[in-house]
Amino acid sequence: MFVTHLQLVDFRSYPGVDVPLEPGVTTFVGANGQGKTNLVEAVDYLATLSSHRVASEIPLVRSGAERALVRARVQAGVDDPRQLQLEIEITPGKANRAKLNRSPLSRARDLLGALRTVIFSPEDLAVVKGDPSERRRFLDELVAARWPRLAGVKADYDRVLKQRNSLLKSLSGRRGSAAGADVAATLDVWDGQLARVGAELLQARLQTLAELIPHTAKAYADIAPTNNEAGAEYKSSLSERLALAELPTRDELAAALIEGMAERRPDEIQRGISLVGPHRDDVALSLGTLPAKGYASHGESWSFALALRLGSFALLRSDGLEPVLVLDDVFAELDATRRERLAQGVLDAEQVLITAAVAADVPAVLAGTRFRVGGGEVVPDE
Repeated sequence: MFVTHLQLVDFRSYPGVDVPLEPGVTTFVGANGQGKTNLVEAVDYLATLSSHRVASEIPLVRSGAERALVRARVQAGVDDPRQLQLEIEITPGKANRAKLNRSPLSRARDLLGALRTVIFSPEDLAVVKGDPSERRRFLDELVAARWPRLAGVKADYDRVLKQRNSLLKSLSGRRGSAAGADVAATLDVWDGQLARVGAELLQARLQTLAELIPHTAKAYADIAPTNNEAGAEYKSSLSERLALAELPTRDELAAALIEGMAERRPDEIQRGISLVGPHRDDVALSLGTLPAKGYASHGESWSFALALRLGSFALLRSDGLEPVLVLDDVFAELDATRRERLAQGVLDAEQVLITAAVAADVPAVLAGTRFRVGGGEVVPDE
């Protein structure tokens, strides 16, 4: 799978730009702030319907414009000429509108799965060094890339969680009869809904992490010359109830969630927040016998974050998918050894999109098509 053409209208810094693309390696070179990352961000947005840089969609629309348009043609493979045209119209404050082969889709979410990407950027350091929410987001994005339907499950979970938290907040601090049978019956309903969608999300996370770890460990060992035993373990709020060494069934997970919520109900009512579920979980990353967070150096953390993305790329390929690999401003942060090791590891990808401020930072083995980016223009680098 690869992108053959990218068109942007009022996306980020671009009033309008058209970029022809090919399989293999394409590098966008230009000074910082000239819009290199905006191009690969747009490709990734078509695949995930989210930005790897910002949570809000407001910055995605060029200042002074009401909406932004991202359109791309995607070919199924080097030996498969079938093509799709993907289009998304981003209007902050309103529902985005999507088209597939010029036909409107009832939901933008229905575009998911038409294009897969794996993007590595400086923001990924937060997966290693940041809060648990960063690692949950990383895992959930990978789950949705493998099974696009799970994006809807995650949205359902977030909706139910928000409504359950609103109920708990309204009950916060109540005791005795004020939190009696009527409250228990209402919470039982929300508990059941949260357990149902939570179990499906949790099972997908556990399966994905178990299958990701070997790929990530290999990628880290290939990149890092020393201290190269990378590992990961899922830390669940249900760990005392489940043996996570083996993948539990969805029914087992749902039952454990129900039991956990029942046990913590007094605390939840007192604090006005849901204390059990996938939204409370974490992924513990390790190098050798030590946790990566707090112990890994900057270079080790950078290599680990990159290994997680390369592991994701390998996992998707093992699923029979061929994602577009995006390396956003990666090589400037790596020493010469890691640069060369990374370059050798991505040579067989069907399409690699690279951004770099300095062309010399990109190893010669990744020579391919190059564009010069600056002044709102994207032109071939002769």
